Amino acid sequence: MRVAAWVSAVLLVGSCTASAQDQTAAVRPGEQTLKRLSIEDLSSIDVTSTLKHAEPISISAAAIEVITGEDIRRAGITMLPEALRLITGVQVARFDGRTWAISARGFTISTANKLVVLVDGRSIYTPLFSGVFWDVQDLVLEDVDRIEVVRGPGATLWGANAVNGVINIVTKHSAQTEGTLVQVGGGSNFGQTSVRYGWGLGRDGGVRLYGKYRYRGPQVFADGASAHDPLRSGQAGFRIDHGAAGRTTMTLQGDVYKGAIGIFDRPDSDVAGGNLLGRVAHTYASGSQLQLQLYYDGTYRRVPRQFAEQPG
Repeated sequence: MRVAAWVSAVLLVGSCTASAQDQTAAVRPGEQTLKRLSIEDLSSIDVTSTLKHAEPISISAAAIEVITGEDIRRAGITMLPEALRLITGVQVARFDGRTWAISARGFTISTANKLVVLVDGRSIYTPLFSGVFWDVQDLVLEDVDRIEVVRGPGATLWGANAVNGVINIVTKHSAQTEGTLVQVGGGSNFGQTSVRYGWGLGRDGGVRLYGKYRYRGPQVFADGASAHDPLRSGQAGFRIDHGAAGRTTMTLQGDVYKGAIGIFDRPDSDVAGGNLLGRVAHTYASGSQLQLQLYYDGTYRRVPRQFAEQPG
């Protein structure tokens, strides 16, 4: 019914040391290093979501909060929407077995579209209603470096959707994820398997590949009957980085997914999609940065007897 594919190009020149989408900066200090910092040092840690360039969190002009990958791991979180429950002022509600309502400042409905959500600089909204289908937003959570959330209006910098805030999900540089990772989790109504392998590329680059499968069982009504709303999906992707500490950095990454979502009163809903992002950034001696970013994002979703959304 709607075209759900687009290409975006961004060219930025400014007196900044890093942009909000630049994920190829030097490797961040480990969690143990952060624990040894004083209050003054912690307040000097740079964040990048408020003004699209790095600045100390203590002088940020916005209400911003950051949760790290270690915070997510310690909380035992298995789904990306659940991680946002760690953020003060963000309302996260689960509508059924696969639908989430996420927003801020009291505008939480399942079709909320006044919050910009980015994954490594790529907007994940759907043109269908300018909001986010959270049931298909999945990552290997071990690869998440941090999630920055700005609460409050940000439309001047981030566009019309940023009425209530900005969520910036930043994944790790591929040089930080070398080696093999295998995760298997399960429960009475849940199953998930992730496999990721990474290796170095030159002196300051890296490559990682991953695959993931997840299953969420159906919910149950008060009388014990099944709601017939399970979620089954598979996803795979890659990321290639070059130039972690140099003046010129390059990133190429992409993902594909396919799944089926149960609905109580009709056949399953089919979902599929893929994205590809490329980014080149050069930092000058003065600290100014020139960045070119291109991405393509295509989605398909068919809900029987209701609507269909696909590239066209």
